[in-house]
Amino acid sequence: MSSKPSIRCAGIGKAFQLYAHQNDQLKQVLFGLWKQFYTEKWVLHDVNFTVEKGEHVGVIGRNGAGKTTLLQIICGITMPTKGTFEVDGRVAPILALGSAFDGLLTGRENARIGAAILGLSRKEVDERIESIAAFADIGSFFEQPMRTYSMGMVSRVAFAICAHANADVLIVDEALSVGDAVFQKKCETYIKDFSRNGTILMVSHDLNFLEELCDRVLWLDKGVVREIGDPKKVIAAYRAAMETENQTAGAA
Repeated sequence: MSSKPSIRCAGIGKAFQLYAHQNDQLKQVLFGLWKQFYTEKWVLHDVNFTVEKGEHVGVIGRNGAGKTTLLQIICGITMPTKGTFEVDGRVAPILALGSAFDGLLTGRENARIGAAILGLSRKEVDERIESIAAFADIGSFFEQPMRTYSMGMVSRVAFAICAHANADVLIVDEALSVGDAVFQKKCETYIKDFSRNGTILMVSHDLNFLEELCDRVLWLDKGVVREIGDPKKVIAAYRAAMETENQTAGAA
């Protein structure tokens, strides 16, 4: 493996500003030097980890643990409140790309723009656009404005673009939950093929898939790295913790 990791997170913390009243955000802009008009909600606390080139790391945790926020930071959608991160290589951010589509443009138009954003030349986009359409498999909707799409259809197009981007790093947030069983299998096959040479960081509730695919698994719990290491050990500990919590909740 290269001495320079594909992904490095050092002391990452993220706090969102919560405003109790609608006009408090304006007050913060105007008078924020003298008074704070918001409360902070910390969703990540001192997160440290690296992903080496060619390594596959899964991220697990309960809903609200900070998994998606962590991926959003690494994709550049949001910035950390504290700490630093680095990403080396061409990234296929399935999470980020889907959130940036223009609802007034068609799937085809968004696919062309998205592929260009990921670094493909105009010639490469021309050569791959029909393959992208076939991978997304949404039929005539590909020629319709994206504002008519379901969230699943948007994710299909985003995944299809990323699958044709010649990326070095694949960042995935719950891609396997998109669409029907056939499309899920297509996504799973692509990820497995990509894993032969590329770096992967992915969030998934499919623990069996992560155990099979990943070299390591990172367990986030209330915004803190509770454990990171061997997939079987970490996933077993996570399952045991979830079972204990469920039993405790059931007995309450």
